[in-house]
Amino acid sequence: MLRMPFSPLLIAAAAASLQLQSPDIGGGARVPAALMAERCGGQGRSPALSWSAAPAGTRSFAIIVHDADAPVPGGFYHWVVYNLPAQTGSLAAGVTLAADQAGLTTRGTPGFAGFCPPPGPAHHYVVTLYALDLDHLASDPPLAGPQVEARVAGHVLARATLEGTAAR
Repeated sequence: MLRMPFSPLLIAAAAASLQLQSPDIGGGARVPAALMAERCGGQGRSPALSWSAAPAGTRSFAIIVHDADAPVPGGFYHWVVYNLPAQTGSLAAGVTLAADQAGLTTRGTPGFAGFCPPPGPAHHYVVTLYALDLDHLASDPPLAGPQVEARVAGHVLARATLEGTAAR
């Protein structure tokens, strides 16, 4: 019997990977009304999220909720979160974040901006969780989505995504 040694690449691929779950968003399904902006019949609350299996060396997490279908250049950033400590494994629905954790939405405000697509085809809302090798992103003033994406580049140990849709 010929025995082949295990490749380090195969061992790494078999290791647990970052997992992201939500009772509110995922699988491309329609998001619940509670996540919709008030002007679109919702409560404008952020989704509940939980995660596990962060890779060794994770020092913090960042989360971005983005709508690339939005009719604005670069899409619409609905939620920008960063500086979550490595021991964090979840965020409750409607969570209030510390000032140094809440980035700016496309509207220029911190916190969650509820979904409210214009009439027409469904929009796709992507939640991305980043496991980072950084303790802290500088945040004075609060960072916008593209700024967070630029600052985490080269520091992402793993990422996980969820997607939901909404239409009016």
